[in-house]
Amino acid sequence: MRRRYELTDEEWNVLEPLLPPARKKQGERSPKDRRQMLNAVLWVARTGAPWRVLPSHYGPWSSAYSFFWRL
Repeated sequence: MRRRYELTDEEWNVLEPLLPPARKKQGERSPKDRRQMLNAVLWVARTGAPWRVLPSHYGPWSSAYSFFWRL
């Protein structure tokens, strides 16, 4: 379910090719959903909230923060 301020399919189709390559699977961890991570980064940028209060439906705040620094 897409939330009110998250990327639409059209926006995602434009932005996805501009993102750095996805990280390879490391050990038992699978790569994170890049669209979800970008929505998390945009949520933090839009609200100005600290990373640690990122809503849980975006996943761990540390994953979103790492994704942000790889951009």
